[in-house]
Amino acid sequence: MEDSPLSRRRLLWGAAGAGGTALAALGLPRLMGPEEKVKAALPSRVRKAPVAAAGPPAARRREALLDYAPAVWVKASESNYTPSDRPEAYPIEYVVIHLTTDTLPMMLAMFKDPTEGVSAHYVISSTGTRIAQCVRERDVAWHSGSVWYNHRSIGIEHEGWIDQPVYTDGMYEASAVLTATICAKYDVPVDRDHILGHIEVPESTHEDPGPVWNWNKYMKLVETARRRIKT
Repeated sequence: MEDSPLSRRRLLWGAAGAGGTALAALGLPRLMGPEEKVKAALPSRVRKAPVAAAGPPAARRREALLDYAPAVWVKASESNYTPSDRPEAYPIEYVVIHLTTDTLPMMLAMFKDPTEGVSAHYVISSTGTRIAQCVRERDVAWHSGSVWYNHRSIGIEHEGWIDQPVYTDGMYEASAVLTATICAKYDVPVDRDHILGHIEVPESTHEDPGPVWNWNKYMKLVETARRRIKT
């Protein structure tokens, strides 16, 4: 059901270290685009691991669905989002920052499960070296708990837990470039009235991204990245 409270599984943080193995076990792709794409969008000091190239036809099909080149396409179930034609149907006015309270592979598996009723447009790993796009930006992801905000926002999930946050420089930087790119594309102001935490969505029942999330640092990174993006 759209906008049902998120059903998040609490896992031990040690499971995050086995993210690559879990991805393979779930049959999910490794969440990093071609290295040259990542270099073009992320700060040079963010470390990136090489990945095996997919066959040309499959790679072209996946890339055709991507709105953000450094991401890898990991499609959410069609039962977990609303097809749309944004920004024609609804203006995109906000970016909503989330915390997964789950490992990256488990979050992606949740989005693929048609019984969950939840999704986000993007998911970023705790290191910032892996980005998955799960819902097209033109479509409405079910991420904020508010139908009104869902229709007018892009949702970005970050791997971590409220009581065990792992907000690395790589995560902040990768997320900031993504947010700045979204803001440039849809003319979203780079300010705290339009870049929100999930907890700040009216009537939200969630506390993410939590008190440890450094908004001052994040907004400075977004502002810097936005200045570098030509519109």
